[in-house]
Parts: sequence; structure tokens; C-alpha cells
Amino acid sequence: MEDVKIEKKKKHDKNSKEIETLKSRIKELEEKILYKDAELINYRKRKDDEVSNMLKYANSDMIIPILTIVDDFERAISLDDNILDDEVSKFLSGFKMIYTRLKKILDDFEVKEIDALNKEFDPKYHQAVFTVKDDRGPNIVLEVLQKGYMYKDKVIRPAMVKVSE
Repeated sequence: MEDVKIEKKKKHDKNSKEIETLKSRIKELEEKILYKDAELINYRKRKDDEVSNMLKYANSDMIIPILTIVDDFERAISLDDNILDDEVSKFLSGFKMIYTRLKKILDDFEVKEIDALNKEFDPKYHQAVFTVKDDRGPNIVLEVLQKGYMYKDKVIRPAMVKVSE
């Protein structure tokens, strides 16, 4: 009889140990599932952010080449001597109309010029091409050699500038 009780106790102890082992294993697996769920949620958020940014700046690849056309129009218009009686001036007045429309389209797409002249040099927005001594103080943009542009809140072309030392 005593042997039967001992046998039952051993069996009970063995079952208790198995139950504890299984409970431990279940808890471990539940924690892994929670961790994997959190990883999946973070992955989805990152992907959503990436897709959102891609869509937000999707037009930048098209806009950048258009900026060189805007530069060409500005150079051509600067040739005008404001006397509209000769043929060149009349031709350039047509350029001015096209340029104005092109600038309006860029404004509609949230493309803005970077205001650089007489501002403090900022490498996020400006690319220093020359530095010269000037009495206005150090790191002041003295001349804009090529305009810079922002698309929404992103610099798509930094302004090429001459900066004071």
C-alpha cells in the first residue's frame, strides 16, 4: 500500500514538473508571439512611412530637369534691355510670359526658391562655390550663382553661392 502511495506521489510530482515545464514553454511562446506582433507592427509603420514619402516626393524626379529650363529662361530674360521696340525684346517678352506660366506651375506643385542672398550660409540649403573676404562678416551669402529650390519641405537643389570669409 505504501508502495502505491509512493508511486502515485512520484507520478504526481512528475506530472507537476511536466505541467510547470509546459506552462513555462507556453509563456515563452506567448512572449515570442507578442515580440513578433510588435515587429510586424513596426515593419508596417516603416513601410507606410516609406510609401508615404515616396508618394509625397514622387514628382521631384520630373521637377529637377525643369529647373534647368527655368534657369535658361531667366538667363534669356536678363538679356532684355527693357526697350520693347526691337525684335529681340519682343521675342523676349514672349519668353517672359512662358517663364511666368512655368513659375506658376512650379508654385502650384509647391516648388519654392531658396532665399539665399544676404542670408547666413547654411550647408543644408546652400552650396558654397567661392569664398571671398568681405566686410559684411563671415558666412554671409554675397551672390547667388544658381538658384536653389525646395520641393514641399525637401531641398531638391541647393543654391550655388559665393560666401564671405
